[in-house]
Amino acid sequence: MQPRDGKKPSTTKRMIIMLVSIGLLLTVLIGWNVMGQVMMKKAAQNMPVPPQTVTTAKVGYESWQPLQTAVGTLRANRGSDLAFDVSGVVTTVNLKSGDDVKQGDVLVQLRDEDDVANLRQAEAAAALAKVTLDRAKRQIDAKAISQADYDNASADFKAKQASVQHARAIVAKKQLRAPFSGRAGIVTLSPGAFVNAGTPVVTLQQLDPIHADFTVPQRNLAALKVGQRITLRTDAHPDRTFEARLSAIDPKVDGDTRNVRVEATASNDDGLLVPGMFANVAIDVGEQGRQLTLPQTAITFNPYGETVFIVKAPAGKDEKPTAQQAFVTTGPTRGDQISILTGIEEGVEVVTSGQLKLKNGTPLIVDNSRQPANDANPKPQEH
Repeated sequence: MQPRDGKKPSTTKRMIIMLVSIGLLLTVLIGWNVMGQVMMKKAAQNMPVPPQTVTTAKVGYESWQPLQTAVGTLRANRGSDLAFDVSGVVTTVNLKSGDDVKQGDVLVQLRDEDDVANLRQAEAAAALAKVTLDRAKRQIDAKAISQADYDNASADFKAKQASVQHARAIVAKKQLRAPFSGRAGIVTLSPGAFVNAGTPVVTLQQLDPIHADFTVPQRNLAALKVGQRITLRTDAHPDRTFEARLSAIDPKVDGDTRNVRVEATASNDDGLLVPGMFANVAIDVGEQGRQLTLPQTAITFNPYGETVFIVKAPAGKDEKPTAQQAFVTTGPTRGDQISILTGIEEGVEVVTSGQLKLKNGTPLIVDNSRQPANDANPKPQEH
């Protein structure tokens, strides 16, 4: 046989041909993928944006009383846990739980027969010393006795008087009297019980008037003045607003928190406010004015600022209104409302709920059958 004239391709050439083929295949695949994405993007851009259902409200002016708010704790005008100075056995309990008592009333009596007997003995000795002193005074005037005898009689009378006072003090310690008028707490004491000195027997609280203690930041201190009107709200009485007045401002600022303690005083003749309650405090500061307001739900808070979506009127008869995002500057809040300082004007219609799926140009379906809360003084609701 004769050998072939042609030579076989070398291994290097075969590798080059294979790599070129793979490169061409990858180029075709990548190009196809890119063209597909471009076509899908163009198709998505050409697809109509689905309308979103939202609620809206128009920006309007409202009377606005500037407020400072805080959370306070109610405190009785006077309050004390009453206890005896001495130990003893209870003989009489003159009050029941929740009784209103007057200042000076005897609330609880300890056994004091021995002490009363000592008092009577001291009084008798003092009376005898008084007679002796009077006799000595007549005798010294007649120069019938020496000055030393008269001085002894006078000193003895004073000593007997001191003994009477001491005995009376011991008897008084066996009586627990109301130091001020107020309302007694829960009484669990019964006659026959032994009471140790210093052990609280009953609590006494003077509920009218009542105080609310709270703190405000030092930057707000300049707006506070004694006599300012304050309103109190409590969870126990959500439908009731209690009127109070700012009665005192602490003369120093707390060095740790940089807050200042403030006291408000409210009338409590019906006894609805109880010491220890929490109260939402609102202080009227400054003059009442007018502010543009919106429900707080209309504001979208972002790191780059606060925004709202304005409802733009439809361009054509068969078209829907659209959303347009706008930056605003917000001010103080009041209940469910927030004040708008800049960014929109009175009468502009703004989306109040349903903003999460909105962007510029999104068609809107306005359904105001159920509106978000927009109450300046909201009240808790229990279902």
